[in-house]
Amino acid sequence: EVQLVESGGGLVQPGGSLRLSCAASGFTFSSSAMSWVRQAPGRGLEWVSSIYNYDTDTYYADSVKGRFTISTDNAKNTLYLQMNSLKSEDTAVYYCAKVGEATVVAGRPFETYDYWGQGTQVTVSS
Repeated sequence: EVQLVESGGGLVQPGGSLRLSCAASGFTFSSSAMSWVRQAPGRGLEWVSSIYNYDTDTYYADSVKGRFTISTDNAKNTLYLQMNSLKSEDTAVYYCAKVGEATVVAGRPFETYDYWGQGTQVTVSS
């Protein structure tokens, strides 16, 4: 059974940092493409970042580029999202997802997902 369990969310002040984790099980994590997707209150899903090809390729939405870093620890079957310089507009529920199919166009991946975690809330507020 595939499981994705996020943790690390919370309340942080603008300019602060958080590191999200996603513990994966039930599939070969090291060879899988993984992504972070978020949903702000009252809005649709927004792709945030992806990591592909045994961690050799990483992609970021323009809104987080330079502030967020995606990484993995294959020994722990865990996906991370280091979030720095957080802004109020980063407030959302953050989901990790296992990529099903993907196409990269002009440096931006277009993905489908076959498994999702339950999400972790990130609130950026003073």
